[in-house]
Amino acid sequence: EVQLVESGGGLVQAGGSLRLSCAASGFTFDDYAIGWFRQAPGKEREWVSCISSSDGSTYYADSVEGGFTIYSDNAKNTVYLEMNSLKPEETAVYYCAASGEVVAAVFGEYDYWGQGTQVTVSS
Repeated sequence: EVQLVESGGGLVQAGGSLRLSCAASGFTFDDYAIGWFRQAPGKEREWVSCISSSDGSTYYADSVEGGFTIYSDNAKNTVYLEMNSLKPEETAVYYCAASGEVVAAVFGEYDYWGQGTQVTVSS
């Protein structure tokens, strides 16, 4: 059974940091790109970042470039999203997802999804 389990969300003050984790199981981790999305209330799900399955290259949405860092621990089948200098407008449910593509930045390219973890940034 394929599973993606996010953790690490919570309440943080503006300017603070959080590290999200995405633990994967049930598929060959090295063959999938792992991405992070977020969805704020009343808004569409937004791609945030992705780490490539081929060489570990990382990609970011312009809105988080410089503030977020994605990295993986392949021995643990886990991908992390380090989020710094958080802003209230970044309050959302954060999802990780797995794509059979080498790199994926589009919702439709992802095959498996986690249940999401809530991040709330207070002002």
